[in-house]
Amino acid sequence: MSTPYARLLLLACALLVTACPRSTRAPITKPEEALVPVSRSLELRDDGEPAALRAAIAQSVVWLRARPADQRFVYGRREVTAAVLRAALERLHSRLRDGMTPEELSARVLEDFEPMEAAGGEDGQVLFTGYYEPSLDASLTRTDEYTVPIHGLPEDLVEVPLEAFAERFAAERVFGRLDGKKVVPYWTRNEIRGGRLQGRGLELAWAKDPVALFFTEVQGSGTLRLPDGSQRRIGYAASNGRPYRSIGSLLIQEGVIPREAMSMQALRSWLAANPAQCSRVLDFNESYVFFRFLAGASEGSLGRPVTPGRSIATDARLFPKGGLAFIQTERPVKLADGTVQWRPLTRFMLNQDTGGAIRGAGRVDVYWGPGPEAELSAGMMKQQGRLLFLVPRAVPATTH
Repeated sequence: MSTPYARLLLLACALLVTACPRSTRAPITKPEEALVPVSRSLELRDDGEPAALRAAIAQSVVWLRARPADQRFVYGRREVTAAVLRAALERLHSRLRDGMTPEELSARVLEDFEPMEAAGGEDGQVLFTGYYEPSLDASLTRTDEYTVPIHGLPEDLVEVPLEAFAERFAAERVFGRLDGKKVVPYWTRNEIRGGRLQGRGLELAWAKDPVALFFTEVQGSGTLRLPDGSQRRIGYAASNGRPYRSIGSLLIQEGVIPREAMSMQALRSWLAANPAQCSRVLDFNESYVFFRFLAGASEGSLGRPVTPGRSIATDARLFPKGGLAFIQTERPVKLADGTVQWRPLTRFMLNQDTGGAIRGAGRVDVYWGPGPEAELSAGMMKQQGRLLFLVPRAVPATTH
């Protein structure tokens, strides 16, 4: 490793500023307050494959190329234009190669980026969860076996960006429908399930299991397994705008699943064992997702494919879209004997998605892709950790 790399590695291993005690505070609502100087030492040691990181960076670059060059992205007290962010990511992308050591990767990143840390939630902490791409049985036509509609985007769903009304509503929007000259809330999950959209030709397909469709909504995308053996991928198109409410929290409050035992797997098991309660419990979450068919991979909120293990979802109101980040937390791994072991997860990520439940400066959702291992991580992750964003340096570092 060359001398400049050695100096940068020392910086990666010693981002030292005196730690400040954390206490309960008001929720952060401004992007200027969401990122702060790094408060504790953290080694930027990536545990993933450089090829996947290159793929994720490429998607952010494609998205940034379509942005106005002077569009500004807020990194705490700093602002960076789309042109500057794109150039920094393009440079990093061009310099990554297979077989790089974690030390070399950290050095490459820190040549052109410097870290800032997420301020965290009301308790100053950052909570990490996961999401994945589920598969569910479905049919393109309704039958006696496939009766649960998978709805496409309704033509009467109205999106109202609020930033035009007041600057304090930047990145805020509401969804509803017109009732005369008024915009009113769109139909709830219960109302839609009761037939409010029936007869309008909005059904993309029909699912066999309402619970499987519900969890596909929560994940935001999925793969339909059709009766002839073929598959169709669906992705998020919009939601009804109603607030997301956790059915896990409901069942914890009702005392049927202990808080420490709560997971997606536990929810599925309970709903399977209590079919008479399914509609009531699912309707507790009034939020409802409309889908569209996808021609390719699952897409995030940027309209670009998300990369398993390299894309994250955060609050789009607070953190820079498409930006480079670094996370430190844990993920579950199933061992040969069937037991689950928690192992460190430390890697560079791209901020390429958002979600109704991902609110505030203390929430991160990690995308894991399809398959059983992805489902395990998505279902069990609820770990504390740290989130950094890498800000393009004002003047790129020069190496010799």
